[in-house]
Amino acid sequence: MPLLDRLEKSLGRFAIPGLIRYVVAFNALVFLIVTFEPGYAAVLDLDRSAVLRGEVWRLVTWIFIPETTRILWIIFYLLFTWWIGDMLESSWGAFRLNAYYLLGMLLCIASALIFGVSGGNFFLNLSLFLAVATLAPNFEILLFLILPVKMKWVALFSLLLPFLYLVFGPLSAKMMVIMCLGNYLLFFGPAFLRNRIDQRQTANRRARFESASKTSESLHRCETCGATEISHPEAEFRVTATGQEFCQDHLPMRKA
Repeated sequence: MPLLDRLEKSLGRFAIPGLIRYVVAFNALVFLIVTFEPGYAAVLDLDRSAVLRGEVWRLVTWIFIPETTRILWIIFYLLFTWWIGDMLESSWGAFRLNAYYLLGMLLCIASALIFGVSGGNFFLNLSLFLAVATLAPNFEILLFLILPVKMKWVALFSLLLPFLYLVFGPLSAKMMVIMCLGNYLLFFGPAFLRNRIDQRQTANRRARFESASKTSESLHRCETCGATEISHPEAEFRVTATGQEFCQDHLPMRKA
């Protein structure tokens, strides 16, 4: 993305290395606090009415609310998010990952302020996973630490909930899905469209070439059935004394 390359040259020094690690650390801290004070998460949530009342810290703190309160799941969730962040940063660099995550945050915030629905940080974290699955679709992970599954299949399964929102949800839910996954669409959508266009153009060129090959002029053509050496490569052709050409099966009978 040329725009990102230009931004990185001028703003790259402001990137935060290991950004997702900090997010994971604050998720762990909030989990510990919520364990002893369950109502604490409500103070951090992205609530439109509360933000409009002046509780502007909610524009940031919502990303620190863990998606689960069960100890085994939180360990898996934190480690997996940490690993995804490291994998993306090693592939993209700190600035591009920062830009991707910040864009996702801003779009989720916009969804909450405009439509009153944000979906928590589920969609923001999902956008991180979808990015990794797109960059390394055949990379295998151990599902439940037992079953090896390729990233692309897990990513497709994880899109089931967004798909249900898009099909059966109200307009606000549909817009939430589109906006909260907008960072993924903006980063990977143009490349996907270019690849699809290139594939279609390649298929059209191949079809035109094959069509031209089939309709090209032949050296031999049977006067009776129209067979040529192109349509019937195995056929043998003979020319009569009158200059007419026939395949072996339709040679005229000589008069006795």
